[in-house]
Amino acid sequence: MPLRTPSHHRSLHPCRAAWVWLVAGCLLAGPAAGSIYTCVDASGRRLSSDRPIPECRDRVQHEIGPSGTVRRVIAPPPTPEEQERAAAQQRAAAEAAAREAAQRRHESLLLARYPDEASHQRARAEALARVQAVIDSAQQHAQALEQERQRLDEEMASQRKDPAKAPPALKQRLAANAQQRQLQAQFIADQEREKARIEARFDAERDTLRRLWAGASATPSAAPR
Repeated sequence: MPLRTPSHHRSLHPCRAAWVWLVAGCLLAGPAAGSIYTCVDASGRRLSSDRPIPECRDRVQHEIGPSGTVRRVIAPPPTPEEQERAAAQQRAAAEAAAREAAQRRHESLLLARYPDEASHQRARAEALARVQAVIDSAQQHAQALEQERQRLDEEMASQRKDPAKAPPALKQRLAANAQQRQLQAQFIADQEREKARIEARFDAERDTLRRLWAGASATPSAAPR
């Protein structure tokens, strides 16, 4: 767009008008006008040019202004190794941000679910009671299996004079009983580990919630409008 001078300057003297156009041209030329680019190439030679130097595209170049000051430092493009490191750092930062966001969501849901310590203690007791009920039932079944084993042992004792003549069905019942007792013991052990896991989870939640509860109580409520 052509430059327009204010209406009261339209009658400027020709010399003054030329000066105005010269200043405008310098402004439009931008800050890079008159720059000199310098660098040291791979052979150790110091090069200079009025534009970026191709021989130093893999090296640092300096853009020097007319006054001799450094306008900017032009870094070389990153190597593939540097690009990979930068990408790895970006991935790590993104993963850390995602974990932090997930942690904030988890804490928000936790605080909404357990607004106070009493509600958290009730939930702990209910969760442990459910597992304990399963353990109690499994232990009763284990006791029944043990009583069955004793009866089978008594039957087998009657065959002590010649165990080889013991009925095959009796031997099968003994083997099945032993297998069931082993499985039942493993099941009870698994449930005991589940109890320990629940205790550890509620302990960790309690520690987090105590921090959240303290923060919530320390936050002043919004003033009524």
